[in-house]
Amino acid sequence: MASSLENLETQLEMFIENVRQIHIIVSDFQPQSQNVLNQKLLALVHGLQEVDKLKSQVQEVHVPLEVFDYIDQGRNPQLYTKDCIEKALAKNEQVKGKIDAYRKFKANMLLELSKTFPNELSKYRAIRGDE
Repeated sequence: MASSLENLETQLEMFIENVRQIHIIVSDFQPQSQNVLNQKLLALVHGLQEVDKLKSQVQEVHVPLEVFDYIDQGRNPQLYTKDCIEKALAKNEQVKGKIDAYRKFKANMLLELSKTFPNELSKYRAIRGDE
């Protein structure tokens, strides 16, 4: 899978470079550069054909839609993973805080119940096997 992605990446990089060169030729067009422009356009078409051939090799790659949102916003799509990890860590800390709060609540509740209902709480603990 990695080599097919690398092949696609290489083809796309070559395609982008070809488009950049065409832009340079067209922005300062001289009649004598017509042949070079024709060759670059043919290379552009060939590059698109190569990308089309590679599409079957990368059919199973799934990209989260949020990555495209990052690209649309002009952000680096590699930051998506970093942001996901940071969100997961923040959520983990939040859940851990809730768990700790529930444990403290349980301990305080058992303490107060043992003061108010000592017989019932000892029966409860015997049933649960907490003694």
